[in-house]
Amino acid sequence: MADDNESTTDEVSSVRGDARAKLASMQKKQSREQRRGGLLIGAIVGLVVIALVGGGAFLIKRDKDDNNTAGADVGVVKSYSKLTFNHVETKVKYPQNPPVGGDHNPAWANCGIYDKVIPNEHAVHSMEHGAVWITYKPGALSTVDLALLKGKAQQDYMLMSQDKTQSTPIVLSAWGKQLHVTSAKDTKIDKFIKDFLQGPQTREKGASCSGAYDPNTGQTG
Repeated sequence: MADDNESTTDEVSSVRGDARAKLASMQKKQSREQRRGGLLIGAIVGLVVIALVGGGAFLIKRDKDDNNTAGADVGVVKSYSKLTFNHVETKVKYPQNPPVGGDHNPAWANCGIYDKVIPNEHAVHSMEHGAVWITYKPGALSTVDLALLKGKAQQDYMLMSQDKTQSTPIVLSAWGKQLHVTSAKDTKIDKFIKDFLQGPQTREKGASCSGAYDPNTGQTG
């Protein structure tokens, strides 16, 4: 009878030992799974954060790009009214870049093609006389496009110069009118010149576009 009791006790101990071993194994397995789950969650969170940060950076860049061309409306002729036209000897801060009108220097810029930036105040006076002013961003055009653009400017009442700060490669301006384009091959350029060179918006149609301010020398007369 004693042997039977000892055998039973051994069996119980063995069962308990097996149970504890299984429990420990299960706990280890669960712990490993939790760690893997934690790592997986961490990785997912990390990817989400990267995506959000990257998306935010993209939106910021896109917003900056949009701001660079804000108000430009590429390919669309914009009209501006209520422009002042006083003669001033000082620098003028214009709301558009390049300007389309406003107060200006008493001496108009002689019409022609200039491979340089010219003072806005003189160019605005030329537009008051009916000139179309083509400006281009240095380095933004191919040699072919630049030559094509200069070909369009080789006529009376045309003014062409550089503008380092405009938002698009090419801008055409007349008094109260403006067109932004990206290529010299754009057919809207010819239409703009046809419509607004000595066009109906001109304040002093037929007034001279020579014999005043020379952008090459900086002298008047």
